[in-house]
Amino acid sequence: MQVPIRAKAVSSPTQSPFLRSIRLELLGLLLFVALFSLLKDLGAVLSPSGLIALGLGMAAVPALLWLAVFYRIDQAQPEPKQLVARVYLAGLLVAAALHQPIYGVWFESSRWLGNYWWSQLFGGILVTGMASAAIVYATVRATIFADPAFDERLDGILYAVAAGLGVATVHNFVYVMQHGGVDLQIGSIRMVVDTLGYASMAGVLGYFIGQARFEKTPLYYLPAGVTLSAILTGLYFFLIDRSGQGGLQAEPWRDLALGIFWTLLVLGAVSWLVRRANEESARVALLAGERWVAQDDSTPPTGAVQ
Repeated sequence: MQVPIRAKAVSSPTQSPFLRSIRLELLGLLLFVALFSLLKDLGAVLSPSGLIALGLGMAAVPALLWLAVFYRIDQAQPEPKQLVARVYLAGLLVAAALHQPIYGVWFESSRWLGNYWWSQLFGGILVTGMASAAIVYATVRATIFADPAFDERLDGILYAVAAGLGVATVHNFVYVMQHGGVDLQIGSIRMVVDTLGYASMAGVLGYFIGQARFEKTPLYYLPAGVTLSAILTGLYFFLIDRSGQGGLQAEPWRDLALGIFWTLLVLGAVSWLVRRANEESARVALLAGERWVAQDDSTPPTGAVQ
């Protein structure tokens, strides 16, 4: 006789709480932009050093908003705050240490990246995209991949996004320093757009990392995840720059809308993939449990006459 086993319900963090957290994060970023748009005349009364200091403070706000909201995704088993912060800081430090060697020494991207559309696209993928994806992967792999706290697929996305936010923070810091401060309205939008790009593409790589943590995957699987994340990162910034034929300063609100749309599209797809993977794991576990119970019931007790 087979004893029916009730399937374990698939937890909801990969469904509505995930997308709800993304919407809440986007709302927070919009409020951030709205606040500095109202205060845009404040820059006129600040000294150059004060404008730089304010810009550096602004550069960290989008990442901190992401961390605060994404931390609440896993309501059932929230990750230790110190681990999420550690991954973010590790990503920030690695990105800071490698930014000048990568962009200023090895590739000298400022000399050629924006010269032609094709150099911008392929350079964005092969330099900007590959560098950010490699930093995210290396950070997660070195700091948290083998940790017992990494106990479900969704954690791969959470930790990868944290590392990606570290990369985004460094790029925002560099933007502030290169411009000697920022225009409070345009600068706040630029920071949000960059943060959306690096965080959402890191989430794509996080899906691959989460799968590799709990499934047997082929050797090409994680390199494919890094490559896909790099391609999407390069394509994102290429579209942001080219969609208005005038760069970010010409149509900042259009770029913000495009960034929000891209983030919803990419992370919505990632959440769907994670949910499907969890449902498949629950189904396989159910079938394995049913087979075990069936075999156990078909085995006669010790000493029974056969």
